[in-house]
Amino acid sequence: MDQQTQTELEAAAYRRLVEHLRERTDVQNIDLMNMAGFCRNCLSRWYQEAADEKGIEMGKEEAREIVYGMPYDDWRAKYQTEATAEQKAAFAKSAPKAH
Repeated sequence: MDQQTQTELEAAAYRRLVEHLRERTDVQNIDLMNMAGFCRNCLSRWYQEAADEKGIEMGKEEAREIVYGMPYDDWRAKYQTEATAEQKAAFAKSAPKAH
């Protein structure tokens, strides 16, 4: 496989991941962190870091809007729920490894 094709496939997979996360508003970021070690905010930070590496200035909120499909504060108001004690306990165990 040539590099261009690989890059196109990786980009398509990234777009599908973002689309999937936008559809699954029932899955909270803390659940993603507890299960997979990353969340939507991590993904947006990675996007921002990649932009920075290319010399493209991008703020945290701009990167988050790309991943969330809307301003982060709007997403939080619509979809974020209060973390349960169990979620918080699981996060406390995994947080040093996850971030």
